[in-house]
Amino acid sequence: MAKESELRRFGRLICSVAAHQFMTREESCEAYRQIILNEQPELQQGAFLMAHITRGPSTEELSGAWDALDRYDTAKIHANVSGPVCDIVGTGSDPLKTINCSTPAALIAAGCGLTVAKKGARLVTGVSGASDIFEILGIELNAPLVRAEQCLQHYGICYLPGEAFLKSGWARLIQVMRFTSAFNIIGPLTRPCDQTNCIVIGAYAPQVCDQLIAVLKEIEMPAALAPFGTVQGLDPHLGMDEFSLSGPTRVVELRNGKIETYEVTPNDFGLHRIDFAEIASHKDARENSRVILDVLQGKYDTPAADFFCMNAGAALYIAGSARDYLHGTEIAKQALAAGKAYEKLEQLRECQGVR
Repeated sequence: MAKESELRRFGRLICSVAAHQFMTREESCEAYRQIILNEQPELQQGAFLMAHITRGPSTEELSGAWDALDRYDTAKIHANVSGPVCDIVGTGSDPLKTINCSTPAALIAAGCGLTVAKKGARLVTGVSGASDIFEILGIELNAPLVRAEQCLQHYGICYLPGEAFLKSGWARLIQVMRFTSAFNIIGPLTRPCDQTNCIVIGAYAPQVCDQLIAVLKEIEMPAALAPFGTVQGLDPHLGMDEFSLSGPTRVVELRNGKIETYEVTPNDFGLHRIDFAEIASHKDARENSRVILDVLQGKYDTPAADFFCMNAGAALYIAGSARDYLHGTEIAKQALAAGKAYEKLEQLRECQGVR
């Protein structure tokens, strides 16, 4: 536990952040280091996290928080793979809860031949997180990371649960937190696979897309997409951390150091817009996993399948494996119908399944 002088210093920092003063990247790194390593009382940790997210973190502060998470809390794997290595993940905390999308999208993209190092965690604010789904589908979350490394090397896909690669701080916080914090922004930016060089990272709010991409540029990620999907006819600030099949999606794209912002619709993916109810989350993780498994095992011509394929297609596009979103979705649908995505799930179970 920190000494009295350190407690008071951190307390003054909380008041400073709450008073809308900003930290340098180094100061932010130090504050988050103390939280990650549990050097401050839980009351001070929670107060800081809430003050920071409420005030709104700067890009410099988020970069410092990422430095701390990467340096002090992220275990790494390194597989013998070449070419694009993609991650597909969302921040969570989005107002509109959908069926888990990044999980099946990762399997579909891998079925297309893209190397995918997918990371995730248990639910924080929604119905089910990626770890909840993968656990139901037979993946052992507490397996040694070497098994994920072997799976990536042999089959071009792996699942990296935050429960395994986050050594202490964020994993500890996830278990008890039920509010949004800067970890919702920087957590999905963690790089437990050293070779990850492109990412689709959905955001819970439009402005967070810009923050995510700004931080990814700072940490020199070569290519990234940050979508915020909306529903036609609803408030555009109510959305989802995926590409939407129910309305326009605001996208911030990073490629070779250049940032571009634009909007896409389902039509850009060769798909028709559907009612949000068709892709909304079910009541629990088991029901969501059933929908995912149904799609992987044969229900290819459904709104859920199209939703998963459009997001897989986006990964293929940012990785350079598809010319555009339309081409990526076409490839994804072909791979899904050929059983390639389900094959990837079976390979994942072989390497990372419960034994």
